[in-house]
Amino acid sequence: MKTLTLVLSCLAMVSIACGNKVSESQMEVWYPKYAKQENVPKTEDMLINTNKEPALKQGFVNLYNGKNLNGWVARGGNAKITAKGEVIEAVCIPGSPSTYLSTVRDDYEDFIFTCEIKWLVDGNTGVQFRSRVKEEKGKEVVYGPQVEMEDDGKDRGWSGGIYGQSCGGYFYPLWLDAHKEVRGAINYDGWNRVTILARGRNVRTWVNGIPAAHWRNGEYMKGFFSLQSHAGSEGTVQFRNIKVKEFEKK
Repeated sequence: MKTLTLVLSCLAMVSIACGNKVSESQMEVWYPKYAKQENVPKTEDMLINTNKEPALKQGFVNLYNGKNLNGWVARGGNAKITAKGEVIEAVCIPGSPSTYLSTVRDDYEDFIFTCEIKWLVDGNTGVQFRSRVKEEKGKEVVYGPQVEMEDDGKDRGWSGGIYGQSCGGYFYPLWLDAHKEVRGAINYDGWNRVTILARGRNVRTWVNGIPAAHWRNGEYMKGFFSLQSHAGSEGTVQFRNIKVKEFEKK
């Protein structure tokens, strides 16, 4: 029995080691480019999300009322953001900084957040969570963790990873062998679901039900949500089914 336990333990360790190997395709370009960013973790320390996506039907509150942008405020830039029936649409304005349509409420702590995203015109986007705002050189700056939802032209497959917006770069890049499936999860011709589970120091993400990030942090524990319209020459993104389920504080 002890021998069997030892064998299983060794196999588990091998599995973890293999899962934390940087993929060859990522090693060619993306690992060398980002490996020295301030936030980037050591690959051997990266936790792997193997959990099933949480149930998304009961106990949720809609953050968008389907009529107008009451309860939201645009921060940082001046992208054209409008309420269009069941969707919120964000259109990039050339020359504008990134714009963050943010919940007025800024004290979300432990929750399951989910929304669906669709690209009409290719462009980078993402969902800020537990985020904050500050002033730098007279300008409003949104900062904190963001679930990256990247444009098709990026061609690296990091949608679902966690980026430190205006605070040091990637907290959790999707460059390991363990992330191979989620790197191919996005459908650029249709809707894509992003889900965030934040509970205490642990944050997990899913894209279209496929596990993506598992990030542990003790700094960003409370804040607001934002829907990003990234700076650039073009980009039109729609968001729908934007909702959150909060956990009771212990």
